[in-house]
Amino acid sequence: MAYETDNRLYGRTANPWNTERTAGGSSGGEAAAIAAGLSAAGLGSDSGGSVREPAHFTGICSLKPTPGRIPSRGHLAAGDGPFSILGAIGPMARTVRDVTLLFITLSGQDARDPVSPPIGLRNESLEDLKRVPIAFFEEDGPVTVETRQAVRDAARVLESQGFNVRPFKPQALEEARLLWWKFFVRGGAMLLDPLVRGRHAELSPTFLDFLSIAHREPPLSAEELLSAWMDLDHVRRKLMAEMESFPILLCPVCAIPAFRHGERSWDVDGRRLEYLDAMRYTQWFNLLGGPAAVVPVGRSPEGLPIGVQIAGRPFEDERVLGIAAAVEAGFGYQPPPLTVT
Repeated sequence: MAYETDNRLYGRTANPWNTERTAGGSSGGEAAAIAAGLSAAGLGSDSGGSVREPAHFTGICSLKPTPGRIPSRGHLAAGDGPFSILGAIGPMARTVRDVTLLFITLSGQDARDPVSPPIGLRNESLEDLKRVPIAFFEEDGPVTVETRQAVRDAARVLESQGFNVRPFKPQALEEARLLWWKFFVRGGAMLLDPLVRGRHAELSPTFLDFLSIAHREPPLSAEELLSAWMDLDHVRRKLMAEMESFPILLCPVCAIPAFRHGERSWDVDGRRLEYLDAMRYTQWFNLLGGPAAVVPVGRSPEGLPIGVQIAGRPFEDERVLGIAAAVEAGFGYQPPPLTVT
């Protein structure tokens, strides 16, 4: 439940690019191991960016698929209710090719998973993909100069390969973010509070931090929850309508590169940026329920990796992976300083 990996069982996970920085979360341990060469590939579960933020922070690739494309049966805790739309099992690896291999291997309908769709793998040629209009935007609030540049560089590489890339930002993104907040933050706390009542002394600082943020607002009332559930389809419908013109969106993964352990706010572009606000770029696509991939592209002044996000419409995962591979062709994984050889 955090964009940092630090708990009372194992301590904090260091980033192999700089051990004073986080590897992200929730799947920061997996990302750090893959980036450092300790693991070939792995899986995480993403309800707000938990495979994409760690990939961005550690310079690897990942995919948050359409929910159900990789069945989630066996995941603890179960992703039920609104979390069946928000959450997805996502592969992580050093290359898009390996992420795609994991996706192909693990995807398919599970008759006991109520959101697992009965659709097979789809294949589009490179020439087919070049006919798909792609939109890019560099920011939604303050982002670092290098983050902006990474998006521009990714757009430039796609254009040089013959892709049709144009500037455009959907108008419904902020609605999606506010609704994600209701489900993930306020609703998530309502689900978790009974499990931890009377045992707060045993909780990790990062989880206590999540609860403190969530408890700044009251629990959702029945009326608020019902209204949010209705709005879920309304906002998804608006986003999908906007994406008819641009089925693929190219944008930042995060407003900043990997932050120092324990940091929760930053000065960016002359403005103050709070913790969850910096991660809004991943939260949108959990609410949409569509696929979103991350590919490493740039570097911060400190030499930290900066990824870009390639997002698509629900069930168009293979298209997202194909275009992510085209972005990767101009950039891609580089070994961090702590790589195991």
